[in-house]
Amino acid sequence: MKILVIRFSSIGDIVLTTPVIRCLKNQIDGVEIHVLTKKKFSNLYKTNPYINKVYEYDDSLKKNIEELKLENYDYIVDLQKNKRSIRVTRALHKPHSSFPKLNFKKFLLTTFKINLMPDIHIVDRYFKAVEKLGVTNDYQGLDFFISEKNDYPLSELPENFQKGYHAFVIGGTYKTKILPAVKIVEIIQKLNEPVILLGGPDDVERANEILSKISKSQQLSNSATQQLINLVGKINLEQSASIVKKAKSVLTNDTGLMHIAAAFHKNIVSVWGNTVPELGMYPYLPKEKDKCYIVECKDVKCRPCSKLGFKECPKRHFKCMMKIDSDTVVEKLKIEN
Repeated sequence: MKILVIRFSSIGDIVLTTPVIRCLKNQIDGVEIHVLTKKKFSNLYKTNPYINKVYEYDDSLKKNIEELKLENYDYIVDLQKNKRSIRVTRALHKPHSSFPKLNFKKFLLTTFKINLMPDIHIVDRYFKAVEKLGVTNDYQGLDFFISEKNDYPLSELPENFQKGYHAFVIGGTYKTKILPAVKIVEIIQKLNEPVILLGGPDDVERANEILSKISKSQQLSNSATQQLINLVGKINLEQSASIVKKAKSVLTNDTGLMHIAAAFHKNIVSVWGNTVPELGMYPYLPKEKDKCYIVECKDVKCRPCSKLGFKECPKRHFKCMMKIDSDTVVEKLKIEN
C-alpha cells in the first residue's frame, strides 16, 4: 500500500503530524509513505525514518500534481485541509480523508469568546484522518529526529552549562505570541541559573535587547552574567533542537520549538499570550502531562484575539504577556520531574 500525506507548513504543525506518520508505518504492513510539503520545511520530514519519499512544493503545484499522479497512490491523508491540499486530492482522484479543522468554533472563540472547542488536542483530531485505514494513536507522543552532524556537543559549552542549563525559546511567528524582552530579563535575573537563548534570524534583535538590558542591570552580579549564552540566529533548527533535548527545562512561547521540546519529553514552561491552549495546540505529552506547565493570564478578557497572532497588540496594552508572573515561571522552571 502506498499513502500520500499532505502537510505544507509550518515547523510546529509538521512536528504535530509525526504520530500519525509513525502509526501508519507501524500499523499497516508493508506501507510506503510519501509526504508533500513546502520546500523550506522538507528537511523536517527527510530526517524521519518512517517516511519513504518527500515531495517538495515550491512554486508550482501543477508540477507536483503531475509527479504525484505517476505514483498511483492507494490513499491520501490530508493533514493541511486548505485550498491547496484539496486541489491536490481532487486532481489525484484517489480515496482520501482529512480531519475536523473546527474553523467556525475557533472563530467563535477568538471573536466572541464563546468556547465550543472540544477538549481534544490537534494530534488526536489528526487521527480522524486515518480512522478508515484502521490506524489508531499509540500515545507515544511526537517525533523529532536530529541528524548526527547537527548534534550540538555539550563539550562546546562552558563547564557550568555542562552540569545543566535551561533553554529559553525567545521567538515566534507573531509578536503577540512572544514574551517581551523585559519579562525574559526578569526571569533570568530571578532564576540565576545557566540559560541558553534560542531563536532564528528574525529573533536576533530581541536577543540583543535582552543582552543589553542585562548588561545595564545592576541587579545581576558578574557571576550571573556568565550564566547566559546567546545562540539566537547562530545555529540551525536541528542544532537548536539538540540544545533543547539536552536542557533540564525549556521556557517557550507558543511556537515550533515548543512542540520539539514535547517530542523530547522535556519539562516545559509554556507561555501563552494572545492565543490559548483551548485551540488544541498545547505541548502534546499524552502520558506525561505533568511535564508541561501552562502560564497564561486568564483574567485578560480580550484573549484570545486570534487563532494565530498579530504584529502588534490590537488593544495596544499587551496585557496578556506583560502581566505574566515571572515568579511563577521561575518556580516551575526549577521543578525537576
